[in-house]
Amino acid sequence: MSAATSSWAQAARPAGRLLFSLFAVGAVSVLTPPAIAHDAQPTAAVPQGWKYPFACCANFDCKEMPQSSISERPEGYVIKGTGEVVAYSDKRIKNSPDGEYHWCAHQAGLDAGKTICLFVPPPSY
Repeated sequence: MSAATSSWAQAARPAGRLLFSLFAVGAVSVLTPPAIAHDAQPTAAVPQGWKYPFACCANFDCKEMPQSSISERPEGYVIKGTGEVVAYSDKRIKNSPDGEYHWCAHQAGLDAGKTICLFVPPPSY
């Protein structure tokens, strides 16, 4: 192999790696499905279900809670599983579209079990 061919081959390697990297990133972005909002299950009040806001759930942090898991005290809503109290005036409190309690909490890390959002039924339910 001549010196000219050798230097051309060395220059082509980084370009080939770059093209391969760009192709790989493009393939992953095309083959990855778009993120969709996490859905609450259908209920009698909302038969088609509803979507949790992304800010509350990041697509996996929310679930419906039985009424027995949340209690109301003068200081706010109490999450019985963790003992956390969320004040009635807290901006994490949201109206529940289906009249059921839904709790969105961190699933891992230092904040595991801490409330992100709490959907509560309106007083008329």
